Formats: sequence, structure tokens, C-alpha cells
Amino acid sequence: MFERDLVLPESEREAFKSPLGSELPESLVDTTGETTYIAVGDVVSLVLRRCGARPVLSVYDGLTERREMTDFARLVEDEPRIDVVNPAGRISAGLAEALRRGIGGETALVRVDGEEDLAVLPCLVMAPEGSRIVYGMPGRCMMEIAVNGESRGRAEELLSRMEEME
Repeated sequence: MFERDLVLPESEREAFKSPLGSELPESLVDTTGETTYIAVGDVVSLVLRRCGARPVLSVYDGLTERREMTDFARLVEDEPRIDVVNPAGRISAGLAEALRRGIGGETALVRVDGEEDLAVLPCLVMAPEGSRIVYGMPGRCMMEIAVNGESRGRAEELLSRMEEME
């Protein structure tokens, strides 16, 4: 599915605006280590760590709302990571491969040069059943999606609306 870059056509952008999952207040973050978290975004990656949860994978770009290096990026700047380029409105084949490697346990960090927002979708397709993907709604809240047949189906449906690059 991710052999080539996928591009979100302008005509499909509205379908991608509805949030997936439900709000995750900080007070409900599982700190027992029994929940497998995958974090997409700098702020949620930092919040989960500050709450005592250690995501198996954090996908981040070093920016918050497209400006300045984040506290999370500073916190992990000396940790091993995979760096990948992913332009806005795309899921590059390189990003998908880095996510696959991260979910497979090769790294806990994927730093994106570009935009990481759409990384939620391949994470939903690749993550083990029962995992939780947490991402941010900028200026609003953290959102959590349980990885299961229903959420995978929704991710696959959204991915099918994207165009494959030649």
C-alpha cells in the first residue's frame, strides 16, 4: 500500500477534517505501562512522557503549529531516531517505511522534515491490535484512537481517497 507517495487531493480535504477517536485528558493517560502508545506530534509526545507514559513510537517534526523547535525535540535531540522527509498533504513512501520500522521496534523516534499530521493513518494500519494512537488537535486537546478493525477500516477508507504518485 505504501510503495509510492500518497497525496491528499484538494477535493478530498474535507473528509480528513473530522477527528478520529476521542479526547484523551491528561488525567486518563495510562502510566502503568500496560497501554502501548504511539504518539503523533510534538506536544502529545511531550505530554505523554511528562505523564509517565513512554510511547513505543513518537512521530514529530520539531515544530508546534509550524514554528520553533519544541521542548520535545530538545528533550530527545541526542536519542537515536530516523529522519525522514514528508511534505504537507502527503504520506511519503519514506515516512511509511520509517513508521513500519518504528512500530517494529527498530526506533522509538521518527523525526519528520515537513508535516507529520497524516502519519496517524499508516500508524492505524500498521500498529498492533489494541495499541493506542494519540495525536493533537492544535489548540484544543489530545485525541486517542484504539487500534482495532473499525479504526483500521476507517484509516483504509481515508487512505483510498488519496492519490498515488508516479
